[in-house]
Amino acid sequence: MSSSFPYRLVATDLDGTLLRADHTVSERTREALAAVTSAGAAHIIVTGRAVPWTRHILDSLGYEGLAVCGQGAQVYDAGTRRLLTSVTLDRQLAGLALAKIEAEVGPLALAASRDGLDGDVVVGPGYEVLEGPLPVIRCTDIADMWSKPLNKVYIQHPRLTDDELAQAAQDAAGGLVGVTMAGEGIVELLPLGLTKATGLSLAARRLGLKPEHTIAFGDMPNDIPMFTWSAHTVAMANAHEDVKAVADEITTSNETDGIAVVLERLLRG
Repeated sequence: MSSSFPYRLVATDLDGTLLRADHTVSERTREALAAVTSAGAAHIIVTGRAVPWTRHILDSLGYEGLAVCGQGAQVYDAGTRRLLTSVTLDRQLAGLALAKIEAEVGPLALAASRDGLDGDVVVGPGYEVLEGPLPVIRCTDIADMWSKPLNKVYIQHPRLTDDELAQAAQDAAGGLVGVTMAGEGIVELLPLGLTKATGLSLAARRLGLKPEHTIAFGDMPNDIPMFTWSAHTVAMANAHEDVKAVADEITTSNETDGIAVVLERLLRG
């Protein structure tokens, strides 16, 4: 491969994009990312997961750069294990937003991600955790969920699809909180205006990089703001249709090295 690479920043989502279904990164994709960084580009992981759910993956990759976590709420320096920025969700506003949503669709099952390097994910009655083998704290008293600062609240509905629930939440409470759909069974309430793009822009600025320097990879609607921000965007073959609709190109799936396919082509020139 040549040392030329047309972008100075590669931004990758994690679940459904960089990670395979078994939560690992293939050797081919590792080698492609290493070649890109050898060519002078930075790699920033941009994930909906908060830092405690991301750190073990970064460690396994030997990743020492910046990571944008919690849908943009956290910029984490993996090399020094420091949280550089952290945005929390106003719990009073979140409670009001939930009341408005439940007034429209009925009772919701809830979980919440607590702020900080070691913030727990607290799961309420009836909430089904679908993110794989990740640590959570179960609570029977929903008040426990609100006892410490949060960076987001997860909501589930017994009948509505993820898209329907996200739309209903946006319609009912979009003036109070941000609403995003990050994966199967993962609809989230965030601080208003917070997206992966806001977190990525902060991380990129620290590196002296801009949207025009950036190629971004993603698969879910929460990646769309990052796509809007970046110069060139790549949806995975397994991506949500809304993401494919706005992407500049579609690669193969996360199971078949979709990121590596594109990076290898660009490295070849």
